[in-house]
Amino acid sequence: MLVDVVMPKMGESIQEGKVLRWAKKVGDVIRKEETILEISTDKVDSEIPSPVEGVLAKILVAEQDVVPVGTIIAIVETDKTAKIDASVVNTPARTPAPVPSTTPSQVHAEPVSAPAVPVGPLVRGTGSRFLSPLVRSIAQKENVSAAELAQISGTGANGRMTKRDLLEFISKRGTAASATVQPAAHAGVTRLDTAQLSAKYPAPAFRVARMDNVQVKMAEHMLRSVATSPHVAAIDEVDFSAVMTSRSANAARFEQQEGFKLTVTPFIADAVVRALKEFPIVNSSVEGDHIIYKHAINLGIAVASPTGLLVPNVRNAEEKNFVGLARAINDLAVRTRNKKLMPDEIQGGTFSITNYGVFGNIIGTPLINQPQVAILGVGAIKKRPVVITDQSGNDAIGIRSMAYLTLAFDHRIIDGAIGGQFLARVKFHLEQFDLNGAF
Repeated sequence: MLVDVVMPKMGESIQEGKVLRWAKKVGDVIRKEETILEISTDKVDSEIPSPVEGVLAKILVAEQDVVPVGTIIAIVETDKTAKIDASVVNTPARTPAPVPSTTPSQVHAEPVSAPAVPVGPLVRGTGSRFLSPLVRSIAQKENVSAAELAQISGTGANGRMTKRDLLEFISKRGTAASATVQPAAHAGVTRLDTAQLSAKYPAPAFRVARMDNVQVKMAEHMLRSVATSPHVAAIDEVDFSAVMTSRSANAARFEQQEGFKLTVTPFIADAVVRALKEFPIVNSSVEGDHIIYKHAINLGIAVASPTGLLVPNVRNAEEKNFVGLARAINDLAVRTRNKKLMPDEIQGGTFSITNYGVFGNIIGTPLINQPQVAILGVGAIKKRPVVITDQSGNDAIGIRSMAYLTLAFDHRIIDGAIGGQFLARVKFHLEQFDLNGAF
């Protein structure tokens, strides 16, 4: 039996995906759930597992090709004794109907031998060719004529025009045109010609590389954040001694019980959730002249992934106890680093935490993760001599585990008083932390 592997729908807003790398080649034996390729969407990079055990019979989409969700990208033969022609690679991709849901495969009981099914209407110019819905949509939005489309050389399978081919053409149509036809999806990031830049910055003194999907989206997101929110930062010094003492006392038992190490992150997350309940405006967003208060706390935790920094969300963090937060944070971190994260898991956040202290940085001023209105930055926890005042008012010098916390907030709705009070409550919950009875 032949099993079709399709470009999965990785989230409600995801309409296409790029094939980054084939981990297997035609003729390779594949185990069920073994990674056969890596794809990239405009949110995350993900490894796609095989839906069945068998042999990779055909590869239908070349590396770096972008295809719509639901496109059949490979075929797996479940009969390992079947004869596989290893030369069958990059056959034109087919798009099934209807588009499947989030499952990465669609099973067919009979071998597939039908010719490629064209996607989109036939566009006539100096010849006839088929365009994907995405390419057609961009062409219509940017007023690219049929005659101009006929001039564009396709770099996709069998000469198919890809999104990148069209955007490269648009960027070269002239200075005046390029200033007005920037695709909405890339607003704020100027698209330049790689060949021209390579000539300007020749090897071996330079290496020119185009941003990948995730990097482009991150750049746009950060530009939008700066343009949207007037950023103000408040910084406070926090004594983490209670946290570090509690962590050390419970680390062994926690790891034995939960199967992963107890880090400082869930302590910070717990303190933030408590403070957000006290200051709900910090867990809001702004639309026009309205404030949208969020009853659910979807806590974003910045994680360094192989493709850059991602911020997956712990959903409904207000419903979780300390151990629940620790489990959710560990799960997101592991799946982010292993490229198992779903795009929907990095959307819908209401407040974010970024811990640049893991790299030894003591102070930072992070940018707000739109459409949120605040983000907490955590510096490195270091032992330092500090002045300690006891209840009687007597001062002494002591060694304490100290760190700087930075709250960057949107000054449109959060003034210095609210921002300072919120940060003070986070500090209070950390300095008074007591893990007794938490697990």
